[in-house]
Amino acid sequence: MTISTHDNFVVVKEKSNDLKKFIFLLKPLLTTQLKDKNLIIDLLDYQLMSFNDLLLFQKISDEFKEVNKSFVVVTNSLNANELPEEIMIVPTHQEAEDIIEIEEIERELGF
Repeated sequence: MTISTHDNFVVVKEKSNDLKKFIFLLKPLLTTQLKDKNLIIDLLDYQLMSFNDLLLFQKISDEFKEVNKSFVVVTNSLNANELPEEIMIVPTHQEAEDIIEIEEIERELGF
């Protein structure tokens, strides 16, 4: 796992090809290093993605929404029709950054 910090978000890149292990290692960071940050999860290198794999991120996504922070998963290995609506999923880093920027503006405007 690699972590890179940017102005208004943090990117966490999965490198192990084991999503359960990745989430296990990610969870403690969510209450420390990644707390109060907008988060992008980069799964572009993970090619064995399934709908059920994405659902592993549901609870984390919900927790970010509760504290008014963005949580975006980047993957291009699934058909758009297969994606769960509850989790923000986009195919590129640029789209993830755009989503965070839009959500930040919405929060500032009180939406």
